[in-house]
Amino acid sequence: MNSAGERFRITLWGESHGPMVGIAIDGVPAGIPLSADDFRDDLARRRAGAPGTTARRERDEPQIVSGLWQGHTTGAPLTILFANTDTRPEDYRSLTEHCRPSHADRTARIKWHGFNDPRGGGHLSGRLTVALVAAGVVAKRCLPQLRFRTCLTEVGGLCTPARFAETVEAARAAGDSVGGVVECRITGVPAGTGEPLFGAVESVAARLLFAIPAVKGVEFGAGFAGSRMRGSQYNDPIVDAEGRTATNHDGGINGGIANGNELVVRVAVKPTPSIARTQHTFDFSAGRMEPLVIEGRHDACIALRCGVVVEAAMAVALADLML
Repeated sequence: MNSAGERFRITLWGESHGPMVGIAIDGVPAGIPLSADDFRDDLARRRAGAPGTTARRERDEPQIVSGLWQGHTTGAPLTILFANTDTRPEDYRSLTEHCRPSHADRTARIKWHGFNDPRGGGHLSGRLTVALVAAGVVAKRCLPQLRFRTCLTEVGGLCTPARFAETVEAARAAGDSVGGVVECRITGVPAGTGEPLFGAVESVAARLLFAIPAVKGVEFGAGFAGSRMRGSQYNDPIVDAEGRTATNHDGGINGGIANGNELVVRVAVKPTPSIARTQHTFDFSAGRMEPLVIEGRHDACIALRCGVVVEAAMAVALADLML
């Protein structure tokens, strides 16, 4: 459903063009210093404004309404709200019957029998990732020993960062979009973190990563490239008593349990499905395929703002495993 986690449990709520979105976090230890300023940097990394991002401008000011007293967490559930102030629900009036390709318009309508909020994807919108980023901030405050390095490694099939902006602009100018790959590297995860099978670091993390709208693939360490190696090439020799390895094809995880090396995960983000070009898709009111022009404000490359969301998901997963 809308909740995840056992020791560090989060519940996301709200809709893209509703009055607000937010998150409730249960399991936050008492006594952790926290203020609205602590969210500023990560929220800025997600915020639109750079070339290739949406023209929607939300202030994203966190309102902490429970679980905080005199600047410290209380141990009670922490609830954080974000007001939606730059909404244009009229852009989605025609999409209840003429569903957008590769969106959840049709599946949401089927699942909730037409009672779903269709504006901007409603509850299934990427807008809710602002609340996930907030949860990531709290998780990182709970685990200050962790260090994150997150970056885009690929955009539109290119692995040359100097050409990323050019690639995104070319897609935008053509009324199109591109996807990308986000890589997150984490140090400070103690060896022994994680549980076998369903409590594996990969299992817990992947559940949260796949909850990010537009994420279609997750790999750890060498990932799919490892399947094309021989064992003699892939295996990570242990070089000292601390468990440091000469290579890190396993991405810092063996048997679902962290081995003390750097944890490495990569996430594939699909191209933004809302594009300016005319598309042809089935119109349920007309009973045939019809041309569709999507209104609204959309990113030419969602991956540009996805790095901090991936980082947040990993922080939440590790908080659930480590606290």
